[in-house]
Amino acid sequence: MKQEIIVSGKRKTAIARAMIKEGSGNVRINKVPYSYLSNLRRMMIEEPIMIAQENLGKMNFDIEVTIRGGGNESRIEAARLTIAKAIVAISKSEKLKKAYLAYDRNLLVADVRRKETYKPGDSKARAKRQKSYR
Repeated sequence: MKQEIIVSGKRKTAIARAMIKEGSGNVRINKVPYSYLSNLRRMMIEEPIMIAQENLGKMNFDIEVTIRGGGNESRIEAARLTIAKAIVAISKSEKLKKAYLAYDRNLLVADVRRKETYKPGDSKARAKRQKSYR
């Protein structure tokens, strides 16, 4: 029986879900190979994969990532978070987990910052009404 693990991650309003199972090392994002992404975004997705290859050897997992909501950058960051969490979950490697945390903490720990809400009577979240005494 093949082992299959589902992991999710968030960044702002983007929610990514990764399904990882034994395979040949294919990574697909919304049913499209990640190699079709633009250069910078492809490199961001490759980071957790390359760190895993350094620590585990050959990648023998297939990863299918589904992303909903958010903008382009937060979608990619949510995807790379779920890819890293999925690889750690299926490999159960403490060495890999430490390598991810040493490289970039946001590979395993979600960034919880959110947009600040607008305040009543103001135009922006932090902007205050200006006074004129003339």
